Amino acid sequence: MQSVSSSSRLSKAVRQQYMSLSQGEKCQVTYIWVDGTGEGLRNKTRTLDAVPSSIEEVPEWNFDGSSTYQAEGSNSDMYLIPVRMFRDPFTLDPNKLVFCEVLKYNRLPAETNHRHSCNKVMEQVKEHCLWFGMEQEYTLLGTDGHPFSWPPNGFPAPQGPYYCGVGADHAYGRDIVECHYKACLYAGVKIYGTNAEVLPSQWEFQVGPCEGIEMGDHLWVARFLLHRVCEDFGVVATLDPKPIKGNWNGAGCHTNVSTKQMREDGGLQYIEQAIEKLGKKHRHHIEVYDPHGGKDNMRRLTGLHETSSIDDFSAGVANRGASIRIPRQVGKDKRGYFEDRRPAANCDPYAVTMAIAQTCLLDPMVEERASRRC
Repeated sequence: MQSVSSSSRLSKAVRQQYMSLSQGEKCQVTYIWVDGTGEGLRNKTRTLDAVPSSIEEVPEWNFDGSSTYQAEGSNSDMYLIPVRMFRDPFTLDPNKLVFCEVLKYNRLPAETNHRHSCNKVMEQVKEHCLWFGMEQEYTLLGTDGHPFSWPPNGFPAPQGPYYCGVGADHAYGRDIVECHYKACLYAGVKIYGTNAEVLPSQWEFQVGPCEGIEMGDHLWVARFLLHRVCEDFGVVATLDPKPIKGNWNGAGCHTNVSTKQMREDGGLQYIEQAIEKLGKKHRHHIEVYDPHGGKDNMRRLTGLHETSSIDDFSAGVANRGASIRIPRQVGKDKRGYFEDRRPAANCDPYAVTMAIAQTCLLDPMVEERASRRC
């Protein structure tokens, strides 16, 4: 018997009796934020007297940061600053989900609030119309930490038949994937697609194209929706970059990047220029491509299982063993985008997109002068 949570076995019919009750003119707003681990998400809900028509109509709120690894108990109040609003696919219209930045008691950004600095960078490069698309891989586990649908005392057949597979012996947990997809569409998340991955019980969804700061907002909310859907099914979605040791694929968050110049005729030269700049700052990017300064990616970026080596920078057309892949169609068209394959599945999208924007588009001297003004 697969290990699932007790909560998932509660009667959904009884729940529906209450969910169908009228709420009058009131609106439930669920505030979502990144906690002090830089990976976990938290949420809580309040009632507003009217449905907010814009993010400006959603009030600031607060929470106990000592219970989220973000403050000491003696000075624990943290501020929630609403930044983007979505429809709520769980309690349905007119209720809302609101993603928030976190500020400390002194109104400065919390340590894991990378959105604040990312937004400043995105404003600086706004003229480049910088687009991102991120490919979020994740692995389904039972509540006991064992991969979902794997034999209790062994392993499934070797990798090969699972990527984009179909059938009960090849695709594990499709119900969760399809419910998450629908939840994203309902919420207004810019989900692009989904597919089964190489590792059995591993899946991927893509978010984008998104411009600038929008990328991080939409990916974090897509992650929240994934965890919330998994909660209903009683299973766990892990973003661990190497969930299973041995001859099994890890999990990444490949990041596709394109500027206005890259998308125009002859844009390949700008793609190549960006790749050259990324190569010169490889070590810096490795440090920000997972929440632990590159330690998580050390387990994943081995040069095996469709990854590059963490120690070396490489690029190539249609090469999934390179740090940077130029899609074959892009090489043919001489314009489009490139894919940075180094970010780990548990990366902070704000840290990733900010680093890419800084390296590829901001002159080092301009950055230095800006930091002095701050």
